[in-house]
Formats: sequence, structure tokens, C-alpha cells
Amino acid sequence: QVQLVESGGGLVQAGGSLRLSCAASGALFKINAMGWYRQAPGKQREMVATITNGGSTNYADSVKGRFTISKDNDKNTMYLQMDSLKPEDTAVYYCNAKGDYVVYNYWGQGTQVTVSS
Repeated sequence: QVQLVESGGGLVQAGGSLRLSCAASGALFKINAMGWYRQAPGKQREMVATITNGGSTNYADSVKGRFTISKDNDKNTMYLQMDSLKPEDTAVYYCNAKGDYVVYNYWGQGTQVTVSS
């Protein structure tokens, strides 16, 4: 099993910044990519950013140029630096870790990000 624990959410004004962290533990050898997803009320969960073990990144168009995903392999921790936040970024943000097999798909408990206008 893989355990994921998010932290760093909160309330921020539009234009502000937050940094989310996701600490991973357990059978990390199963994982070859991690990512951040978000779900706003009444909407489907969507991909925000992903990063592979090799460091390749991918971003949703809505966050390109504002968010940066990174990871510290020594600390088994992934980050999401969120700058120039907008009210439409308000959502519960989830950490995800995936491996080669469908069953290797793990989620954190989520952390709330609220951006006020």
C-alpha cells in the first residue's frame, strides 16, 4: 500500500499564493508518477498537474504559468506551488500516485483551497 498525506491548504485572497505538500510513504516502488487533482463543488475531479519519476511534468491549461509541481525524492514529498490564485481555483485538492497497474492508484484525503475575490 501507499499512503499519501496532503497539507498546506487554506484561505487566501485572489492574487495570493499557497504551497501544497503531499508526503508519500509505504510501497513507493510501485509508483512511477504522482499528481495533483482538484474537485470544486458540483464539478468533476480534474487533473491539475502531474510529474513522473523522471521529472517530466504536465499541467492543465487553466494553471499553466501560475502553478508549479515539483518533488523532493529524499523526503518522498511532492509539492504544488500555486501563485496568482483566482477564485475559480477554489476546490479540494487531492494528491495522487500511480503505477503501471490499474490497482496501483492511490489518493490522499484532500485539502481545501479557498480563494476569495
